[in-house]
Amino acid sequence: MVDISRRALTLGAISAPFIITGRARAAELRPITFTLPWLAEGSNAYTYVAKANGYWAKRGLDVQISRGFGSNASAQAVGGGRFQFGLAAASSAIQAAAKGLQITTLGCAGYDATMGVCVLMDSPIKTPKDLEGRKMASTVSSGDYPFLGVYAKRAGFDLSRINRLQAEPNVRQRLLITKEVDAVSGFASSFAPVFAAEKVEVRNMLYSAAGLTLYNNCLITQASTLEKEPQLCADITDGLMEALRFTLNAPEEAVQIFLKEVPETALSASGLTSTRIGVHLSNLSMIRKQAIENGLGYSKPADFEEMTDLVMEYVAEPTDKRPEQSLLFTNKLLGKVSLSPAEWEAAAKSSEPYRKYIS
Repeated sequence: MVDISRRALTLGAISAPFIITGRARAAELRPITFTLPWLAEGSNAYTYVAKANGYWAKRGLDVQISRGFGSNASAQAVGGGRFQFGLAAASSAIQAAAKGLQITTLGCAGYDATMGVCVLMDSPIKTPKDLEGRKMASTVSSGDYPFLGVYAKRAGFDLSRINRLQAEPNVRQRLLITKEVDAVSGFASSFAPVFAAEKVEVRNMLYSAAGLTLYNNCLITQASTLEKEPQLCADITDGLMEALRFTLNAPEEAVQIFLKEVPETALSASGLTSTRIGVHLSNLSMIRKQAIENGLGYSKPADFEEMTDLVMEYVAEPTDKRPEQSLLFTNKLLGKVSLSPAEWEAAAKSSEPYRKYIS
């Protein structure tokens, strides 16, 4: 059992915000552009923790965080030079690299993208096979959509026997709530806070349960940035990994930091609940063997090979070229930030009650 008072003191000692004055910030900090994969939400709260706690500022960086418009768009924006750094699902980074954009992944911020099929808790659909003969809504532009076919193959159901509808994300979720469809496909980590805020109980059948390896958001930049400015890349990576450690150790503090940094979320009646769920689901996706054994952000080379195989077979166009793995990702900047065995245990215990949202 963790000694809460002692743990709180320890957190205060190693994770206290770095304070810098506005004048010093303007004069000394280097401005850096950074894009999220989507809207600011609990699942990416650690980026705001990195900024608010000064993990980037103490390294001389003033990181400006911008909302994203999907992982594919985020990867393209970074690869095209519109942002220096960003977050994107690993599959989107691989897809962008296959199209010739010089994307490099500097670290992983989640080891399960939580892609899957969502049904209401009282639905008669108990297994993927039960989807046959039912109605399902999907968003074609969503990062999960290209992998729906391989999920069907591995989970043992016939996708052609499902009545499939196309819908925008918010519409898709509403269709399930009103029972106009029997299921929706997408990201459980995005669904869960929305449905919880509506007090709608759901179940998720994840692609990962069928053996699909698909990482969640990864820290990305251009390969030329890593080559020309390795220290800058190390500083951005270290700051983000420190924020992930803080969020794993102190999820409730991370929730409060996010709500302060993104006050419009705090004004929403469901803002606190949805943020808290998002933070804990993000934490659950980080509690994996890769990070526990090798440090936060570590990517298993075999996993990237498998994800690249999936992208090239199910997503890539004939003109796309398989990206070279040595350029696609690196672990060289990682290994400096980790948790103790006791901290990993406490993090798992803290977030375990939220596993119901992705199972």
